Amino acid sequence: MKRLIFLAGLAVLLIPQVMGQKYITKTGKIRFFSEAPLEKIEAVNNQVNAALDVATGDMVFKVLIKSFVFEKALMQEHFNENYMESARFPNATFVGKVTNLSEMDFTKNKSYPARLEGKLTIHGVTRDIQATGTLELKEGKITGKSVFSVAVKDYDIRIPTAVVKNIAENIEITVDVVLEKVNP
Repeated sequence: MKRLIFLAGLAVLLIPQVMGQKYITKTGKIRFFSEAPLEKIEAVNNQVNAALDVATGDMVFKVLIKSFVFEKALMQEHFNENYMESARFPNATFVGKVTNLSEMDFTKNKSYPARLEGKLTIHGVTRDIQATGTLELKEGKITGKSVFSVAVKDYDIRIPTAVVKNIAENIEITVDVVLEKVNP
């Protein structure tokens, strides 16, 4: 009986610590940029959901494709209807891990280089990816930043021959999130 009471007490003490190791946002930012011979295309999405568990390094992102905003409404329409087929594939996701978590101490305000590995799903196609970036703890929040490229053809996004010179083969993706502690 004493052992059961001890284990229950230990669980009560540890649960808040485990819960307090998760950081989330619903207002992350992802920008993509395409520079091709005939045109530069840029779009920004400020409604990115992301979560990081600093105890395990698990990281997830969910991006609503229709939330990308373009300078020109026609570009946005073509992006959603012709290329990304956002009615059919409404989200892009990343499920992965910070692989060098042991080099980070999230009890100190500091910036750390980060390496991530995981599965990126775009347009219904899932691929393994690796990316680098930074994770910085400051004032109780974690800021995550990364810049990487994805090849359009790797995700079965078809570009009509008539506009192939308007869209780059590799798209630059910039991630910028500020994650806040769950139950601070």
